[in-house]
Amino acid sequence: MHELSMADAIVKTAIDVAEKNDAQEITEVTIEIGKLAMLNPEQLKFMIEVLSEDTLLEKAEVIIDEIPIEIKCRSCNFEGLAISDDTDHYVPIVTCPDCEGRDIEIIKGRECNVKTIKIEKEDEDA
Repeated sequence: MHELSMADAIVKTAIDVAEKNDAQEITEVTIEIGKLAMLNPEQLKFMIEVLSEDTLLEKAEVIIDEIPIEIKCRSCNFEGLAISDDTDHYVPIVTCPDCEGRDIEIIKGRECNVKTIKIEKEDEDA
């Protein structure tokens, strides 16, 4: 289960950024997960919530955006969104929508990124 290690990295990244910006709390974190990242979004979100207890991230809204699979087909030169068979969670099958070939290059869909971190800072006028 690599969701735990990814959740830990995301929590540490968000807290590090917030602390460097003198944040009082983190209000929102948006994460991008590619369909081929082999991460379960619900499990990842749950683990982030557990790991963020008693931190600046504790009350933050966690938003997860799924990145679709984009490919370049080496057989027919198609570039765009792929067809994927998700019936096998461990080995998704990705094919070209034009020629149904499997000789493809994955352009997008494997990433896991912290896209945005929204923070609240102390009012400097106080």
